[in-house]
Amino acid sequence: MEITPNNSAEIEIHSASVFNGEEKILENLSLSISEKRVGFIGRNGSGKTTLLRAMAGLQKLNNGKIFIDGVEVAKDRKEAIKKVGIVFQNSDHQIIFPTVGEELRFGLTQLGLSKNEADFKVNACLKEYNKLEWFDRSISTLSQGQKHLVCLLSVLLMEPKVLLLDEPFTGIDIPTQRKLEEYLRPLNQTVVLVSHVPETFENYERLIWIDEGGVQADGTPRGVIKKYQDAMYKYREKNI
Repeated sequence: MEITPNNSAEIEIHSASVFNGEEKILENLSLSISEKRVGFIGRNGSGKTTLLRAMAGLQKLNNGKIFIDGVEVAKDRKEAIKKVGIVFQNSDHQIIFPTVGEELRFGLTQLGLSKNEADFKVNACLKEYNKLEWFDRSISTLSQGQKHLVCLLSVLLMEPKVLLLDEPFTGIDIPTQRKLEEYLRPLNQTVVLVSHVPETFENYERLIWIDEGGVQADGTPRGVIKKYQDAMYKYREKNI
């Protein structure tokens, strides 16, 4: 069963700003993204997660616009959920149903499928990932890595063109991280991943360093990571 589309989507960010009172979380940020594997790196509090949520249409902009595959995500929510899906850093903030089957079914019914149609697709998906026995399994019995996989599958079932991942490997062990990376590698979607760990982006086409609400560097992972690490070393030395 194929649960990914055969193409990706253009992402256009025009003068996006998000303020929290007088604090500028994002300021006049503009980017055009056409690559299929793009990362955002930066310190905690640098604006990465805010930008990702804005790209999903979940964070209100004080000014500016964001388009995914031509859809303004903040204004056309019905079309936006067909174009873009997001997996949060904490799976417990995303999962709302007690069983795996119910959780995976929900997004499909929001797209207009009947319960029977949705369950057919869910079972086919679980079979493809060798997890068919998970349909009636309680979410509470899953490990953190397994919960991350449920969140990922729930989004993939909706067949978005863009997949947004916010620190997807936080709190899980290395073998589980490698397994999740195996699930992500063959996907046809545009994947936009946020992390503060440089090694995460070794095989990505493009890396963007965000800090103080703006772009500090943008280019190949190797070049951007060097600039980021040099700046972090100087920052630590200054604040010791």
